[in-house]
Amino acid sequence: MSAPGAEPTNGYVRALVADDPLELYETAPCGYLSTEASGLIVKVNRTFLNWTGYRLDELVERRTFQSLLAVGDRIFYETHFAPSLAMEGTVREIAANVVSASGERLPVLLNAVRKDDQLGGHLRTRIAVFDARERRAYERELLAERQRAERAAREARALAETLQRTLLPPAMPQVDGIDVGGAYRPAGDGTVVGGDFYDVFEIHDGSWGIALGDVCGKGASAAIVTALARHTIRALAVRTSRPSDVLRGLHDAIARSDVDSFCTALYLTAEAVDDGVQVCLSAGGHHLPLRVRASGEIEEVGRVGHLLGMLEPLQLHDESVSLAPDEALVLYTDGVIEAQQGGELFGDDRLRQVIADHRDAGAQELADAVAAAAVAFQGQHTRDDIAVLVVRAGVLASR
Repeated sequence: MSAPGAEPTNGYVRALVADDPLELYETAPCGYLSTEASGLIVKVNRTFLNWTGYRLDELVERRTFQSLLAVGDRIFYETHFAPSLAMEGTVREIAANVVSASGERLPVLLNAVRKDDQLGGHLRTRIAVFDARERRAYERELLAERQRAERAAREARALAETLQRTLLPPAMPQVDGIDVGGAYRPAGDGTVVGGDFYDVFEIHDGSWGIALGDVCGKGASAAIVTALARHTIRALAVRTSRPSDVLRGLHDAIARSDVDSFCTALYLTAEAVDDGVQVCLSAGGHHLPLRVRASGEIEEVGRVGHLLGMLEPLQLHDESVSLAPDEALVLYTDGVIEAQQGGELFGDDRLRQVIADHRDAGAQELADAVAAAAVAFQGQHTRDDIAVLVVRAGVLASR
């Protein structure tokens, strides 16, 4: 320990003693100004002069601090900066632009404190000015990056919507004696193309092909298999009357493709007859359709076969179903029953309840009701695609 009056041996203390306070003020890494209550500059350091290009005699006792600000910032000074300083005694990190001697704008951040006399009168305002050029450039880059990301998201959503529309029929056909309705809801915000699909098309006069499926995966690879599935089903439907043969051909097409994927699918043929609609269906690893009887009874129909594009030998089955007038088949993808709310699934019971509540509705209304209920159950934030297809027996207008 040093004796009284001896030179300090602590290096930090020696540095404080050796440093010239005036030099610290003049060359500080920020600009310093002192102003009177009116804003008139009475003191300014060399750092601020170097940044702005002004001479000392151009500012001290000649200019107010607010007169150095850009026009919009002068208004802000009068309406916010000065009142806040008067009420709080301090302001922090106010973004502004100082106009330099050359007319260029210098982005800055302002901190200020008010010094009062013993009676509370305003003596001085001390202002610290921080160079914000790099920060402002960084903020502009962040904003530009955000705008690019938002633009990319909009473009991705538009592309996904356009591509998804090509994978679904543009509108449900009008079929004499058969009421058909379909509903589709994409997962998430719709920016990723899903793998759910459905299709309704005429095979020959009076006979219609109806397909619904779910391709494993999302995005471009799923879109490739989805397009392959729709086109393959349509091509095979005119060559064979057995739904299981159509699904078998789709299985072979997926297995031969370069995309490592698989799908589940329902394919059925439907033909209006005098006493309703005659249906023949096959299920390739897909949830069986629900038959809604005129009495209100709801039951599964058909037999589940293997997934398409994976197992060999493939096992598929054909099942014939007769729909009486006003009876319906409801086809759906797993995005319906696997919709989640917390750890709870929408499930089969809720699906059957929605169908029961709308069993007298038309095919499109029933399809929309099922899809809407599954979406609402998960708080409008769908985790998986949802596709619903309803086939209802009507009355033949031509007979």
